[in-house]
Amino acid sequence: MYQSSVWNQFDLYGRKIIALAIIALLTSISSSPVLHAQMNMPKHDKKIVHFGISLGFNRANFAVTHSDRFIYHDTIKVVDSPKSMGFNVGIVSDLHLGNHGSLRFIPTLVFAEKDLRYTETSSEGSIMTNKTIESIILQFPLTYKYKSDRFYDNFRFYALGGARFDWDLGSNSKARRANDIVKISSIDYSLEYGLGLEFYFPLFIFSPEIKFTKGIGNLHVPTDNFRYSDVLDKLRSQYLTISFQFEG
Repeated sequence: MYQSSVWNQFDLYGRKIIALAIIALLTSISSSPVLHAQMNMPKHDKKIVHFGISLGFNRANFAVTHSDRFIYHDTIKVVDSPKSMGFNVGIVSDLHLGNHGSLRFIPTLVFAEKDLRYTETSSEGSIMTNKTIESIILQFPLTYKYKSDRFYDNFRFYALGGARFDWDLGSNSKARRANDIVKISSIDYSLEYGLGLEFYFPLFIFSPEIKFTKGIGNLHVPTDNFRYSDVLDKLRSQYLTISFQFEG
């Protein structure tokens, strides 16, 4: 329990510290003479559209809402969803909307896991049961990206926000004969927001980005007479995604 508590504290605060440290490091690099000796890709901002690739990793879990039956359940006392690691790869399409804005569509293939952890009581004490939902997801995010002016000719900040449609290719929601699994819908809708940095090199733009995603829809598909499903009302997806984009 002590190790779990320490890890949860690191998970909450540590990633913020790491993100700030990375931003500080990249900012110091951007001010070096090498990066602002001359303006790279001077005609890029006048393009109507450009493309690229996105590579990254994610940490995913569920926001759990209990059902009314949970209160009266004899053995299941706690249901939570610890974060699990995954990775993603996508194709960037960027439509320029003036000097500071663009509309971005990045279809992405995501490999992710989400865990449900049940703490139960028995005659022998507390036991934990873990249910892992593995997913292969096609994500279709549409976001608006607002960019600052260039600093030192080859660096700028940006923020983004938008919506996303997810299609889980590995969904178990249609496994009608399975009465011993927690079923998850194949369709999800989310809102997302984030920020990042752009570094202009002679031949490409490198953009580290952090993004937060909150699911809107309820992914839980009830399984009749299955206690691990009975105690659940709603499951909403949550993602923290760190990606590295290479655009031309």
